[in-house]
Amino acid sequence: MKRKLIIIIRKLGLSMLADKCRFHLHKIKYRKNISDFFKTNDGVPMPPAYFIYETYRLNYNGYYFGGKETAQELAKTFSKYVDTSNCRILDWGCGPGRIVRHLPEILPASEVYGSDYNKAYIEWCSSNLKNVKFITNELAPPIDFQDSFFDVIYGISIFTHLSKEMHYAWATELLRILKPGGILYLTMHGEVFRTKLIDADKLIFDKGQLVCQTTSKEGHRTYGAFQPPFFVRKLFKSASEIIHFPGTDNNGSLTQDVWIIKK
Repeated sequence: MKRKLIIIIRKLGLSMLADKCRFHLHKIKYRKNISDFFKTNDGVPMPPAYFIYETYRLNYNGYYFGGKETAQELAKTFSKYVDTSNCRILDWGCGPGRIVRHLPEILPASEVYGSDYNKAYIEWCSSNLKNVKFITNELAPPIDFQDSFFDVIYGISIFTHLSKEMHYAWATELLRILKPGGILYLTMHGEVFRTKLIDADKLIFDKGQLVCQTTSKEGHRTYGAFQPPFFVRKLFKSASEIIHFPGTDNNGSLTQDVWIIKK
């Protein structure tokens, strides 16, 4: 029944309205979690509640401490492919800074940048987070960086909210601003997310084609894109090396595919 209701909401173009209602319900549900976080973490700058919900979920401990753990894991992974003692790193689609805020402490010798098309996120980050250079990009490229500027560019669940046109445009643009020998670290909706699709979309996915749920605003969390491995390999066919770590299904808890693309 829940799945059928979601399909009806999408067909009626009410995904964003329904998501706003869900946010207000979650704000009531998790009010103790929010209150407890500030009691023990007074002075920690946190984005507005809707920013956190829109880019993560209303679990403040998970947002802050989980973001730090993810940043540590990313830094460890990056070090396997590039010299992180002196490099430039871009969080492409940084949102309100859940992960990137922690990287200057973890990799103090590196230059850290964050970009997002949501101007409100970037304004908040620029005013509240230190030692990261933030810029606003548009939904479509270009982005204001010179060729071969970054050693590492990562995007956590960014392509998962973009159209086919934007997949190709951003794949080209990210490779443009990446140094030779640098890496892209990207997460996407792979095989384990096939279960989220209706039967007609499963047929498209099984042919190795991108599936987009286009009844919402592109770039928003309610706009979904699903990437079969064949499509991703085709998208980055010009790369010198492509490494794929498939997502997993842990009793219904799905993790995204991780792609490491070397220029």
